[in-house]
Amino acid sequence: MHRIDFNTAKLHITHPSKIAVASSFCDDKINLITLEWFMRTSINPPMFAISIGKTRFSHYCLEKNRYFNLCFPSKEMKNFAVISGKYSGKNTDKLKLSKEKYFEGRYRKLPVFSNAAANFECETITQITSGDHIIYVGKVIYSWLNSEKKLLLYKDMIL
Repeated sequence: MHRIDFNTAKLHITHPSKIAVASSFCDDKINLITLEWFMRTSINPPMFAISIGKTRFSHYCLEKNRYFNLCFPSKEMKNFAVISGKYSGKNTDKLKLSKEKYFEGRYRKLPVFSNAAANFECETITQITSGDHIIYVGKVIYSWLNSEKKLLLYKDMIL
């Protein structure tokens, strides 16, 4: 995994992956959530939007701390994606349970996952209510790419 510019990194995630994992920080721990609802929203500056249910612990975390990392897992990270979506971070340390390797990011020290296809460190700049979800729009501060890794696709998640 090495740091790279956003435009190069985004070329490696253009397939319909439909799987991402967002990490956030609150209550003295890292929280993870598997996402299907996310998208790029701007080229300049680069931005991503993620949609989080208002009842989720991740919503609580993003309201307290206005930043998140967006991880595009590789095929080897299927278990990580399952754990991140199966349990609540309120009661479970999903980062510890997943045993996934990471290093601290540059922006807010959230995990950058070494085996991921790509990671994006984002600062939340705005949010929009969308029914029972909140859409958080994050400006990409740092981009990370592991070009040897293949994206984990939704079809790979079928258990």
